[in-house]
Amino acid sequence: MAKVIDGEFTAFVNERGDALLRVAYALAGNQHAAEDLLQNALAKAYARWPRIRGDAEPYVKRILYHDQVSGWRRRSHRAEVSVAALPERPAERDLGHDSDLRLLLRDALLLLPPRQRAVLTLRYLEDLTVDETAAILGCRAGTVASQASRALAKLRDLVPAFDELTTRQEVTR
Repeated sequence: MAKVIDGEFTAFVNERGDALLRVAYALAGNQHAAEDLLQNALAKAYARWPRIRGDAEPYVKRILYHDQVSGWRRRSHRAEVSVAALPERPAERDLGHDSDLRLLLRDALLLLPPRQRAVLTLRYLEDLTVDETAAILGCRAGTVASQASRALAKLRDLVPAFDELTTRQEVTR
């Protein structure tokens, strides 16, 4: 039985590991923290594998989100960060390349509140439905929709060229 569990779990990680790492990265904001976050989530999932094997990916995403929120709470009690030290907007960049826009959007995402960042990550990076996102975050679908709307509005404020660039790209396709 242990070999079957190990094989199924290994297959799951091989198949979905990269996508889960992208989710962890979007939540954590840097590669090292994302790898740690995912490793902890996978260890928890492995311990419960016989019960979750049919629905493992949403379970791991829920762990990622909850562990990251717990980390934010722990860090907020340990160290105080001056709001004056945070920029109102991410640094301006030449948006002539997709990679520049992606970097700017990544920086802007890190300025969003944790819940809004999680909603955008699950809805638009992972392409989950409102209901699937709500289930992972443990909230109502209306909350997901309102948080997504607020987060997108904030991103438009932080990255004014985002609307112009995405419109221009759609026209050229």
